[in-house]
Amino acid sequence: MSPKRLRRQDQDIQPPLAERLRPERLRAVVGQDHLIGPGKPLTKFLKSGRMPSLLFWGPPGTGKTTLARVIARELDRPFEALTAVDATVKDVRRIIEAAGVRRRLEEATPILFIDEIHRFNTAQQDALLHAVEEGTITLVGATTENPSFKVNAPLLSRLRVFTLKPLEHRALHELIRRALTLYPEHQSTREATEYLIAAADGDARTLLGSLEVACELGLRIDLETAREAVQRKVVRYDQAGEEHYNTISAFIKSLRGSDANAALHYLARMIEAGEDPVFIARRMVVFASEDVGNALPTALVVATATMTAAHMIGYPEARIVLAQCATYLASAPKNRAAYTGIERALHDVRELTLEPIPLHLRNAVTTFMEEQGYGQKEEGMPDFLPKSLANVRYYEPPISKH
Repeated sequence: MSPKRLRRQDQDIQPPLAERLRPERLRAVVGQDHLIGPGKPLTKFLKSGRMPSLLFWGPPGTGKTTLARVIARELDRPFEALTAVDATVKDVRRIIEAAGVRRRLEEATPILFIDEIHRFNTAQQDALLHAVEEGTITLVGATTENPSFKVNAPLLSRLRVFTLKPLEHRALHELIRRALTLYPEHQSTREATEYLIAAADGDARTLLGSLEVACELGLRIDLETAREAVQRKVVRYDQAGEEHYNTISAFIKSLRGSDANAALHYLARMIEAGEDPVFIARRMVVFASEDVGNALPTALVVATATMTAAHMIGYPEARIVLAQCATYLASAPKNRAAYTGIERALHDVRELTLEPIPLHLRNAVTTFMEEQGYGQKEEGMPDFLPKSLANVRYYEPPISKH
């Protein structure tokens, strides 16, 4: 496609950026170097002209659909595509029957691509067996789920499984470079580019979707623009009235400050206003874990029991239960180490490019998984965390005084 900038009215109807950048030939595909390139299995199959039925297993945005289309184009084969979410057995049989006609006419064997094949039920998967075994079609399935659990054993035995990996930094950087040729007036700073890559977490579709939004926000894509482009929509809890938010905020802050008297005052305001007692109790359950934490683990038990009691008995008696819990939490020692730890961990999950779960931590419950190296620890690997996070400490409890 020409990098010439499209007119605004054309931009409104053009395909998403990820679709516009979808490669049509193998040489244009980025990533998956263990499958593509000199001497690699997929390249060998394409060069031989003999393509077995395949199953692409990998996270979203790693190129499963792209590779299926590339295979059909490289082999000059008819391409049929179904999505398991809405396809029926009738759809499968229609394609297989048409393929049978082609075979009798000695025409090329079609590629049947089934996205999210793990969503097919047993009958739908069984409908594919004979056609795959006899070579009436070349099936290319795509799944994000472990095929040992989600694909029937008879069908799985007829497929060559290729595991796709999250795209690496280099591949994602190349995608941004290509994408910006379609937006010649735009420039992305290094910080913005790195942020978009980290936020994508190996998912090309996510990366290109965020970049497309960023390009709509302005010609210069800086870090702030990138953050705005990838931010998640937050649905605000919709109980009306500013005083509602002000009062519950004052109540929680009083608990945190260990002021039982202030906590009772704001609790009384909410009770008098008719605030839902379960809402108040639910907030105390959160507080018991977030602020008291492991300094007094029974706080969570008390708060949870309070929420149950408030639901069962309601007002006016619920006021007593709420007051007992509020004063207990206000008087309790505080320790936010667990809360701080999960926040740090979530930050890394959201901001860093994540490595796959180490193989030695995965259970090899099938022969296929054993062959993939599950349960086998590589030399030099940390015991539990991925290698890049080996020295990270999320949970740092206070030093005991005893």
